[in-house]
Amino acid sequence: MSPTQPSLTTQILSQKAPQSLQGLRKADQQWTALKNGQFTAQNQSIVKKSLEKVTDWDSQVVICGGTLGILLATALQKRGISVILVERGTLRGREQEWNISRQELTRFVELGLLTEAELETVITSEYNPARVAFHGGCEVWVEDVLNTGVYPVTLLEVLKQNFLNLGGNVLENHAFVGATVHPNGVTVETTETPIKSRLLVDAMGHFSPLVREVRQGEKPEGVCLVVGSCAEGYPRNETGDLIVTFTPIEHQCQYFWEAFPAKDGRSTYLFTYLDAHPDRFSLEFFMDEYFRLLPEYQQVELEQLHFHRFLFGFFPAYKKSPLQFPWPRILPVGDSSGSQSPVSFGGFGAMVRHLPRLTEGITEALESDCLGSQGLNLLQPYQPNISTTWLFQRTMSVGLEQDIDPQQINELLSGVFRVMDELGDEVLRPFLQDVVQFSGLSKTLPLVNPKLVLPIIPQVGIPLLADWLKHYVTLGLYSSLYPVGRGLEGWINRLSPQQQYYLHRWLDAWEYGSGKDYDMPRED
Repeated sequence: MSPTQPSLTTQILSQKAPQSLQGLRKADQQWTALKNGQFTAQNQSIVKKSLEKVTDWDSQVVICGGTLGILLATALQKRGISVILVERGTLRGREQEWNISRQELTRFVELGLLTEAELETVITSEYNPARVAFHGGCEVWVEDVLNTGVYPVTLLEVLKQNFLNLGGNVLENHAFVGATVHPNGVTVETTETPIKSRLLVDAMGHFSPLVREVRQGEKPEGVCLVVGSCAEGYPRNETGDLIVTFTPIEHQCQYFWEAFPAKDGRSTYLFTYLDAHPDRFSLEFFMDEYFRLLPEYQQVELEQLHFHRFLFGFFPAYKKSPLQFPWPRILPVGDSSGSQSPVSFGGFGAMVRHLPRLTEGITEALESDCLGSQGLNLLQPYQPNISTTWLFQRTMSVGLEQDIDPQQINELLSGVFRVMDELGDEVLRPFLQDVVQFSGLSKTLPLVNPKLVLPIIPQVGIPLLADWLKHYVTLGLYSSLYPVGRGLEGWINRLSPQQQYYLHRWLDAWEYGSGKDYDMPRED
C-alpha cells in the first residue's frame, strides 16, 4: 500500500458505514488512552458522604446502566423490590446478536423475567454443530454450545415492558453524575434529577465513572481486542466456529476467529489476547488484518459480501476482580465488577449466569440491612475458577519482547482440546461456556503431552504458575466445601437474618467459585 492510499478499513467503512469508521477511531482513542495510562478518574471524588439521613426514598434500588442492568432490574422488581433504572441515552439494545447456549436462557423463564413464548420471540438464530480447530492441529465439533442468537433490541424491549408492567421506573437520558452516601441510603445525582434510594447498583460497564475512581488509572493485566462484521453473501452458513485459528503467531499475537449464523447473515469475529503495552497495534490495524484474512477464513471474496454492520472493541481484564467497592450502599455488577473471565469478551453470558445469585443476594441484603461495604463485597467474592483462567489467557498471548515458536500456541491448544474431546462433554462443554471446574481440570492436565506444556513455562513465568497453583488448590477446596455447606442449610435457616445473609453468601461463593452452578444439559 502506498503512503497516500487509504487502508482497506478506510476504503470499506467509509463507503459502507461512515459512522462505524468514526466509532472505530473513537474506540482507538480510548484504546490509546488505556495503553498510555490516561484512563484516570476525575480529580474530585464523585462519591461523597453525608451524616444526614435520607427521608422518602424514591425506590429501594437504583440501577445505573440499562443494557445489562435491565436484567437485574426486572428480576428484582419481580421479587417486589422497587427499582429505578437510569440510562444515559435511550434504553435500546444493540443490533448485533448475543450468542449463548439455550440452556442458559431458561434462567429468564425460571426467574419470571420472560414467558416461554416471549423467550422464543427474542431468539433469532440457532444452529448446530460448532467447531473448535487450530492451525495444523485438531478439529473438534460440539453441539448446543453458544449456538443460540438472542436479538438485544427485542430482548431489551420485552424486558423493559415487563419491568414497567411490574411497577418499575425507567429514566432515560439521565446520565450518572455522582452519589452521596447517607447512614440509611444513597442519593444518586444525574444530569436531570437526584434520586434517593437504599442501594445504588453500578451496571455501567468497564469504564463506569465509579470503576475508574476505584481503579485509579490502573492498567489492566490483560485485554481482548475484537473486530468483525455481519454480512450476507457467504457460501456456507449452517455451522459456527467457537474458536478457530489458521495462522501462526503474527505481530506478537495469535489470531483467533469466531463465526455464527445470524438473523440477517453471518457474523464473523477476529480476536486476540494481549497486554496494554503502549506499542500494541491499533484497532484500525486489527480491522485491516480482519479484512485481509477474512477471504481465506471463509473462502469468499470481499466483493461478494453485503455488509450490514461492523463490530469492534476492547475488553480489559484485571487480576483484581471481581471488583469490590470501598463504599457502603454501592454495588458493581456485570462488566463493572469484572465478573467474567479474562478469556471472554462481552458480559451478557456472565450476567445471565450470575443473575439468580445477584437477585437472591441483593434481596437478602435489603431484607437484613446488610448494605455496608463488607456485606456488599460478599456479593462479588473471590472466585478461584475465574482466577485460574489467567494462566490460560497468558498462554494464548505473547509479550512484545518474547521470542517463541510461531506454532506454540496452536500446538498447545490443539493438544489440550484433543484431550478434553476424548474425555467427553462433561469436561468440554463447561469449559467452552467459560465455566472452569476442578474435576475437568484435574482430568485434563495430566493427559496433556508434557512436550507441549514445558515451553509455556518461560512464556508465562514461574510467579504466574505459582499463583495459578494456589488458585487451583483453592478451586478444589471450594468444590469440596460446597456440598458440605449445602448440608448445613437447615441449620443456617434458623439463624438471624444477618447471619443467614453472610453464610448464604459463602455458599454462593463456593458454588459459583467452583463452577457447581453449571448443570449439564439433559439428553432428550
